[in-house]
Amino acid sequence: MKRARIILADDHILLLDTLKHLLLTEFEVVGTFADGHSLVEAAPGLNPDVVVLDIGMPTMNGLNAGERLKKALPRVKLIYLTMNRDPDVAAEAFRLGASGYVLKTSAASELIGAIREVLLGRCYVTPLMTEEMLESFAQNPKRRKNRHELTLRQREVLQLLAEGRSMKEAAWILGVTPRTVAFHKYSMMEQLHVKTNAELLQFALRSSIVPA
Repeated sequence: MKRARIILADDHILLLDTLKHLLLTEFEVVGTFADGHSLVEAAPGLNPDVVVLDIGMPTMNGLNAGERLKKALPRVKLIYLTMNRDPDVAAEAFRLGASGYVLKTSAASELIGAIREVLLGRCYVTPLMTEEMLESFAQNPKRRKNRHELTLRQREVLQLLAEGRSMKEAAWILGVTPRTVAFHKYSMMEQLHVKTNAELLQFALRSSIVPA
């Protein structure tokens, strides 16, 4: 029987190695990546069935990377393996195409179970999150429909700037001009009604665009 092809993405290298050895007993691990940008660049050539990724990664966070992956590989299954217990973030992950959400505090066997579930076409949410997510949806379901009205490109620019990169560095990473980065930055500031870089950073932290 053909083994499912898995990609792992997390900026903690020791965790990547541990996960790889754990999953190799049942699946084929075809790639490991430490940031969202390199993941998105390489994934199409690796033809994965499932991508297991963290949310808080440098250069491009997991939510932005996941959204790009679903556009490039519509049939790929995304499972977020994260410390982030925020039900709003979990709900946003599913809105952007996730099939699974597992906390790093869960037992290792739970990730294997989640992969099996999503390969069968089902969704999986760790029991540690389910009740919180349902409460979050019940309290404010409309909040999940539009993530602060920022485009994917705006969120990518915001993450890089919030990480302390210059406009020139951000432009090089994204393959655009510094003028384009500046345009997105000042468009966001106007859109979000903020006037300083510090306020923009605070927004990025509150929105989990960069980890606290």
